Amino acid sequence: MTTPVNSGPESAVALISGGLDSMVAAAIARERGHRLFALTINYNQRHLIELAAARRIAALLGAERHVVLPIDLRAFGGSSLTDAIDVPKEGVGDGIPVTYVPARNTIFLSLALGWAEAVGASHIYIGVNALDYSGYPDCRPEFIAAFQTMADLATKAGVEGSRFTIETPLQYMSKADIVREAARLGLDAGMSWSCYDPAPDGAHCGLCDSCRLRAKGFEEAGLPDPTRYAVRP
Repeated sequence: MTTPVNSGPESAVALISGGLDSMVAAAIARERGHRLFALTINYNQRHLIELAAARRIAALLGAERHVVLPIDLRAFGGSSLTDAIDVPKEGVGDGIPVTYVPARNTIFLSLALGWAEAVGASHIYIGVNALDYSGYPDCRPEFIAAFQTMADLATKAGVEGSRFTIETPLQYMSKADIVREAARLGLDAGMSWSCYDPAPDGAHCGLCDSCRLRAKGFEEAGLPDPTRYAVRP
């Protein structure tokens, strides 16, 4: 059970999925001097490797507390990450892919908002990106702006004037920019996990959208890619 604490306005809840983007976003929160509360959602996704990565990252960043919160989005389905639908391996295409989990970032941010209000944190960090990404609607700046408005209207803290700030430090970065930012922050990018459909031996598949975008980022950044791929993207 969470014990409410008055952790002050310098505290931040960071959503950490285990991926490179959330790792960098949370590290930026730490660099800015926030006390870090790490939140990982175990939504009964296709694999749990990313949860192990999230635990490593939260520990590395010195999170004051790391909550791995279980919810079961498989009960809803509607995505290749939560249903018996094949993960596409043909490359990043147009439109919204089947790896989109219905309303995932809305759900995740709502949970982060609840914890932020409970612990007195006024900042919520999420590693969304609107440049090199798979076209998910809940990664767009318009969505973040709308959620920001909702957060201020829907909470006791917001109504009483303690405004929450949804922090998206990677919003307009390319994947190469994010890779460079990880290097600048001194992060071991190999600790992160991006793949939607891991190979049986635990390697990144190398063919899903997320693997392709990750590999592209390292290549364009001109930095060595520490990722082990089953098939090189």
